[in-house]
Amino acid sequence: MDDLPVLNQPGFYRIRIKGRLGKTAVSAFPSMEPELRRGETVLTGCLKDQAAVFAVLAEIEALGLELLELRQIRPRATLRDRPTVV
Repeated sequence: MDDLPVLNQPGFYRIRIKGRLGKTAVSAFPSMEPELRRGETVLTGCLKDQAAVFAVLAEIEALGLELLELRQIRPRATLRDRPTVV
């Protein structure tokens, strides 16, 4: 079989949490970029492997937060990442 799990490789994730997280709660997720959307906090960032994903989920549970969604996503290209056209 050629289909091998990629869970032990870095990946970009979007995590939706119910409610607005304060600075203290957001600081529990240093590798994630927070964004507020319609009463939810969306954390986006790179997690290095499956253990890092489970660590974030454990932190969400430990803080008593309500997880709405966890999704692996493709990273967005920024202007810095795009090749310069001459």
